[in-house]
Amino acid sequence: MVDAIVSVVVERLAATLEEQVRKEINLVRGVENEIRSLSDDLKKVRNVLEDAEKKGYKDKSVKDWLTRLENTTYEMDDVLDEWNYSVLKFRIEQSSDDHDVVPPKKKVWSSFIPSPCLCFKKVITRHAIALKIEEVKTRFDLILAEQARFGFHETKSQPNEPSHQSSRVQTTSLIDLEKVCGRKFDSENLVSKLVGGGGIEEELGVGVLSIVGVGGLGKTTLAKLAYNDSRVEKHFELRIWICVSDPFNEVEIAKGIVVSVKKLDNPPNTNQLEMVLQSLTETISGKKFLLVLDDVWTEDSTKWEPLRICLKGGGLGSRILVTTRNERVAVMMGCVKNDIHHLGHLSHEECWLLLSRIALSGKSENEREKFQNIGRKIANKCKGLPLAAKTLGSLLQFKNSVEAWDNVLNSEIWELEEVEDDIFRHLLLSYKELSPMLQRCFSYCAIYPKDTVISVADIIKIWFAMGYLGYSSDWEVRGREYFDKLAMRSLFQDFSKTSNLDEDLIKSFKMHDIIHDFAQFLRNNVGSRMKETNCQTCSPLLVSQVEKYRSLFFTGELYDPHFCDGLTSVRLLSLKGRCFGGIPKEIGKLIHLRWLYLSSSHFMAKDALKSICKLYNLQFLLVEMCDLTEIPHEIGNLTKLKELNLSSNRLIEELPESMCNLRELESLNIKSCEGLVRLPQGIHRLVNLKHLYNKHTDSLKQYPQGLAQLTSLVTLKEFHNQDGNKLGLLKNLNRLSNSLQLMIELNSGDDSAVVEDAREAELRNKTRIRNLRIMFSESTMDGEEVVKEASAWNDILDALEPHPNLRELTIDEYKGSRLPEWIVSPLNQLTSIKLFYCECLLSLPPLGKLPLLKTLWIIRLTELEFVGREFLGITTTTSSVSTSIIGGFPKLEELKFGECSKWKEWEDITAEEEEEEDCEGVSIMPCLTRLTIRNCEALKKLPQRLMRKVSSSKRLTIRGSDQLIQV
Repeated sequence: MVDAIVSVVVERLAATLEEQVRKEINLVRGVENEIRSLSDDLKKVRNVLEDAEKKGYKDKSVKDWLTRLENTTYEMDDVLDEWNYSVLKFRIEQSSDDHDVVPPKKKVWSSFIPSPCLCFKKVITRHAIALKIEEVKTRFDLILAEQARFGFHETKSQPNEPSHQSSRVQTTSLIDLEKVCGRKFDSENLVSKLVGGGGIEEELGVGVLSIVGVGGLGKTTLAKLAYNDSRVEKHFELRIWICVSDPFNEVEIAKGIVVSVKKLDNPPNTNQLEMVLQSLTETISGKKFLLVLDDVWTEDSTKWEPLRICLKGGGLGSRILVTTRNERVAVMMGCVKNDIHHLGHLSHEECWLLLSRIALSGKSENEREKFQNIGRKIANKCKGLPLAAKTLGSLLQFKNSVEAWDNVLNSEIWELEEVEDDIFRHLLLSYKELSPMLQRCFSYCAIYPKDTVISVADIIKIWFAMGYLGYSSDWEVRGREYFDKLAMRSLFQDFSKTSNLDEDLIKSFKMHDIIHDFAQFLRNNVGSRMKETNCQTCSPLLVSQVEKYRSLFFTGELYDPHFCDGLTSVRLLSLKGRCFGGIPKEIGKLIHLRWLYLSSSHFMAKDALKSICKLYNLQFLLVEMCDLTEIPHEIGNLTKLKELNLSSNRLIEELPESMCNLRELESLNIKSCEGLVRLPQGIHRLVNLKHLYNKHTDSLKQYPQGLAQLTSLVTLKEFHNQDGNKLGLLKNLNRLSNSLQLMIELNSGDDSAVVEDAREAELRNKTRIRNLRIMFSESTMDGEEVVKEASAWNDILDALEPHPNLRELTIDEYKGSRLPEWIVSPLNQLTSIKLFYCECLLSLPPLGKLPLLKTLWIIRLTELEFVGREFLGITTTTSSVSTSIIGGFPKLEELKFGECSKWKEWEDITAEEEEEEDCEGVSIMPCLTRLTIRNCEALKKLPQRLMRKVSSSKRLTIRGSDQLIQV
């Protein structure tokens, strides 16, 4: 953990010095040399931190030294923050003095002030910061001077390639089957793949399988079960077990294989890779082997490649079984997705069985019964982790009273040294493999209570606010990469996914309880970081949370929140639902604050937000559902803001023009701001805006022309063309993604102009939109509805042709007489079509042609009387060889008709078509699982032949419309 904050400060110091040189900024006069010297010292100390932290787990004096180093590094981080705050404050005050609330375009501000302008109104501010830098540097010098007496070893390896020798005990293939619990299904599945080969990706006869899971889950045990299975013994000519661990030494691995096969007492007496590989090739040539590579860590394919080439010489059907904590390792070694076995957790019963075999060993039957109830409760705490069950079993084995077992049950068992050393020793291997930034991202997650469902999007924002993702513009991409790396190392679980464009992304996750305990252990291990406080109001729990995480979350016990001096270094603050009496006055002290969550606080006061508009470092401000009536113009002072969430403040009518100062703003959420009438006219200055969440803003009738210039916009939930808004504003917004709802109001006037405007939107160029809803309405003038000719409606919908990448299409209150031709193009990738209140449609086009359509809803087509065979999109092609049926809704799963009051007939297929289908083995609607017909009173029967075709392999449910003859 110390390495992480040291790395952050080294990066900030380097950026500070680079900024001074590049922009000729006189940062803080007189301390440039101190900053440069401090940067060099911290770079050097980084090289001994790996050894220092290893010794710190056992040596209290080393741990104290690390704590002082970490505390002082945090102080330097705060000083740099104070400097940045002072620069921002000066900029805001100068702008205010000039009465320049909204700077003109030519006025460009940087994060630092060029030297001619660097003259604070109070020189004492600059002097105070310089003095703090010197004081911190002096403390660093004293700490670093002590380093020599500890004799730390220097390492210069990259963070993701640790140079430490593995402390893990070498595994063997030997196993006591009587001590294995709950892996029968996993073992059977693995053995069948090893001896059967089904689905295994093979290259020249050698297939690769892998077992992936977190440390302590039983990967090695499962590999042993398969390795020692009698079917596996008979199937392979050679069986070889190699414990790889870390580092990955290809010479030693090759030697190990040769020794195992030839049963040598001593390995080949050479360290030349070429000679060892020649011996390996000769040893396994043509022989069908099973090679288990247990506990592989490296992702470096260059280390694996020489071995892979040699192993290709094995006999047909040879297998390599890899155990690893990292899915990326399995992929690197050639394992395809279907051959990666993600090992699950044991059940509570299996955990109890495993724990009791150890804990109750040697005890009589009567004694066993005495411990059973409490023992099962303790086993439940293992949360399915075999290593935890074994460790606790060993701990309980020598506790001979129910009271002693009860103490274990009711204590924070994972803080016990006996448990900590055994379980966490294994997890530390995974942790040490991470870069310093990944270490911080992972351990920060311990701030959430156990079993919390954590949003990936939210945790990425928090990581950024904490400075874990650096300061570049691609922080969201980097955050997703960091999350993926942690997830692939089995540190997260219970994923829920969401579809984003054509990719399934993890939306949320949980942490296993033991992983959570480990993350807490990491944060606890570093000691206190902040100044002590004598505050009698703040609970020790609150102060401790700030010390460990620089964050204040879950403050439900605070009904009158306040902030003493001991809490002022906080970076993230959640006061959700805790500010009914207004924002605490002390909040102005929190100059380091990056992320502020004030939602559901119901401020009511007009100037409620003014006090936080001096927190110039704020990057995320979340104030949804606060009953805000207006946003102060001082909001423009928060120039570092990345996200502003104002959603569900129903009384806000307008946003101040000063908001257009927020040039770094990437996300503006005004969802359900029902009273909002207009957006700022200078919105075009928000050049970095990516997300405008504007759903349920029905009063927002007029959009500024500058919206058309926001070409970085990815999210725009709705667009209304009322009150002079032109669909043409969307023309260049070709990054719009996922869902878009167009609300089109037709007025009296030139129909051709409306059609041309629809064409100007150029929806066909929006390749990333997946869900499009087009809602039509006719305006009223003097109480009378404006009625448009059907041809005008037809032409408008023709002009709104989307890109074929569209997946879901909804058309609402359309009054054209036909649907456009583009809707049935075979190039379409539509999976869902929903038609609502299209009251003038007399017929349906051949939607059955669409190859991917799964859902089709046809609701309230009140003029529809006849559904013909052309609806199925069937075409028959005949050649000299065969006849084939094309169309017929090949992927349709759900078909719904509702409130089509005049629908009288659904035309059946012909006897010839039915016969042709039987001959060709082709079914119409072969995937249909649900057919719903509701409130279609005029329909008296269903097409018999068609129903036989669609119901031959599926059970269908037809609801409503009682006069129908059921099939």
